[in-house]
Amino acid sequence: MRALDVAIIVLFLVGMPLLGVMIGGRQRSSTDYFVSEKKISWWVVCVSVVSAETSTLTVLSVPVVAYLAPPSAGGMTYLTLALGYIAGRIVVSFVLLPRYIAGNLVTAYAFLGTRYGDGMRATASVTFQVTRLLADGIRLFATAIPIKVVLASYGVNASYWAIVVVLGIAMVVYTFIGGVRAVVWVDAIQMLWYVLGGLIVVVALLRAVPSDWFGSALDASKFQLLDFSSDPLTGGFPFLAAFFGGTLLAMASHGVDQLIVQRLMSTGDLRAARKALIASGFVVFLQFAFFLFIGVLMWVFYAAATPTDPVADGGLGLANKDELFAHFIVTELPSGLSGFVIAGILAAALSSSLGALASATVTDVYERISRRELSDEQRLRLGRIWTVVWAGLLIVCAGLFATANTTTADPIVVQALGITGYTYGALLGAFLLGLLFRRANQLDGLVAFAVTVAAMTFVILGVKFVGPSAAADPVANGYAQWTSIRIDFSPSAPAEGVRSLTGWWYTPLGVAITLLVGGLLSLRHPRVPDAQETAAAKAA
Repeated sequence: MRALDVAIIVLFLVGMPLLGVMIGGRQRSSTDYFVSEKKISWWVVCVSVVSAETSTLTVLSVPVVAYLAPPSAGGMTYLTLALGYIAGRIVVSFVLLPRYIAGNLVTAYAFLGTRYGDGMRATASVTFQVTRLLADGIRLFATAIPIKVVLASYGVNASYWAIVVVLGIAMVVYTFIGGVRAVVWVDAIQMLWYVLGGLIVVVALLRAVPSDWFGSALDASKFQLLDFSSDPLTGGFPFLAAFFGGTLLAMASHGVDQLIVQRLMSTGDLRAARKALIASGFVVFLQFAFFLFIGVLMWVFYAAATPTDPVADGGLGLANKDELFAHFIVTELPSGLSGFVIAGILAAALSSSLGALASATVTDVYERISRRELSDEQRLRLGRIWTVVWAGLLIVCAGLFATANTTTADPIVVQALGITGYTYGALLGAFLLGLLFRRANQLDGLVAFAVTVAAMTFVILGVKFVGPSAAADPVANGYAQWTSIRIDFSPSAPAEGVRSLTGWWYTPLGVAITLLVGGLLSLRHPRVPDAQETAAAKAA
């Protein structure tokens, strides 16, 4: 890369936080800081939601999913998840959103406080905070990957720790001053930037690949959309697991995760929030398809250059396969365009969760533990303090992920989705338990929540499906059927033929456990009359 590319990247890192400060303005109340007193247009919130859930993981790692997919797996089967995301958003729009908007809530977990009590509210909020810290830690680490590649092209061997510190500072500036309004608008601008950067890459790849690229990709099943043949329990993206799991995952991530709920509540209007949420599902589907297409084109490009090893890393010898896309940008695009695209990748990373973490800490935890109502000025001051605290914790978490990530075989986007498997089922299950089981009280919800998190930890870390290795028993779809289940908590890499439950079942399984345990416990209590019965009794 040349100086022009570096200048563009530096200008972006400095200019985007300043733009956020200008747009957000000075926040004069905690409500304005956390959910915005001024209504934000639904289309802006829609784009912000897409940007918030996209991050660098999508831009860097989703192309790698299509690139590495063998013919037996299909290159576009990741889109089955996106179909589930659309279905899940529709459910959230009509089941959970009305309760948030009508109640004028600051966080999603305030609903749990009303339904169960402050204990359940604080438990769910802390769980969200820990989950979001881990998930966004790996997202911030992903952002450091292209910067490290850029600096390496100049012979500068910068550590991931140093890079995430700089990114964390850039992220905290506009969140600290501009609040949620700055976050939403910066998200929208940054999404347009990284999509435009992706279009530049597509044009460059189409000009570089052989004329018969489409036939080659088609023969390798790179455009296969649905997978009905893989093992539904251990396969990559089998239809049943990916669609059903994607639906429940979207209900959790967009219905009970404060990162998204905070943005939706900034519309201040139920109809606008519904439009923003449902439209974001279709935008995400198109976006996933777009970046998977880039992965297919990269596969064709490197297969033509290194036909003996087209599916590893293009014969480039990269230490981390998620560096592949960034490597192409740095080495194959001309100066200026390369810097613009790298800045677009960074744009996908600076979508801040700090405001959501701060609002949950102050309103769901601090005020509940201290048992005193804060003044608006105190709430605003504490919100800004916790914004900085969470920024520091996020930087540390990202650095630790960077240190440990050289030993894992999964793309980082799969790792990030796996993190939510421990808690998303319990979070969504707690909301559904309160809606479906009128007898359930706070103790029932807390016990079901704790049992679910413990059970999912056991399943994710210990349950293994054992079958013959692919080499010993090759099957048409690339996944040998498992023959037995064993419990193994060994931290070492699993042996050939040993697989874990596919991550798309984590949230559905967690929801099922929560509803089963909580529902059974609720049977201990007398039946609660519904609103009509109560009204009839009063009339009598």
